[in-house]
Amino acid sequence: MGQSRKRVCRDGQLHYTAYYEDARGHRRSAGTFTNLKAANKAWQQAEAKVAEGRGGNSHRGRQLFERYVEDVWFPNHVMELTTRQNYTYSLNRHIMPTFAGYRMVDILPADVREWVTKLQVDGVNPPTIRYAITVLSAIFTTALNDQITFLHPCMGVKTPTVATKRRRIITPDQFGALHSALPTHELQLLVETDVETGLRWGELVELRKKDIDWDTGVITVSRVAGELAAKFNPDGQRFFVRRAVRCSSLPICL
Repeated sequence: MGQSRKRVCRDGQLHYTAYYEDARGHRRSAGTFTNLKAANKAWQQAEAKVAEGRGGNSHRGRQLFERYVEDVWFPNHVMELTTRQNYTYSLNRHIMPTFAGYRMVDILPADVREWVTKLQVDGVNPPTIRYAITVLSAIFTTALNDQITFLHPCMGVKTPTVATKRRRIITPDQFGALHSALPTHELQLLVETDVETGLRWGELVELRKKDIDWDTGVITVSRVAGELAAKFNPDGQRFFVRRAVRCSSLPICL
């Protein structure tokens, strides 16, 4: 429960300091005022914000965006290695140049809209802009949940329309020509399996005999291979393999 306490300042005047409890039960000051009515109103408003889930720690909110991302968000955000690589590129190339020096609480929707416009003017293509705002939004979703900021500056911000890519589908004759041109039977079998099951490249190359159930015609994907810059791999290698569990139908005729 909040309250206001009397205090005598150095000038001898009577003032009132408003106190409230934050979301963790810590006692905090909502400011010092010259009259009791204003102090009571301050702690009541502060407690209302806490009740609404918007009562952040103003000190943490004043930290720079760059420091929050590099020291708090990135080290504690669980993601795949390839996602971490892509996020890092987007941050360094498109986000940090604008927001690195901002305080977290100072970034507003107007700033994000201005940033999106600038990316367009600089010739950044719509899919890249959409990905960049996805990264920025993920950061502020965490900051909002942790009560570091009072609002989510990406909410309601629109990005340029991403044109739908037209898929090129080869004809059976074209597939036959490509298939027959493959140098080995193993490569032909690999392509046939991919076409019939829809497995991704990383799933296909890690496929093993034990993953195939010939009685039911089901493939169990238990490993996935990926490629990324060596600096993002804890092992320092270009390729990595992670565990996965997914099933895909396999025609019995194979």
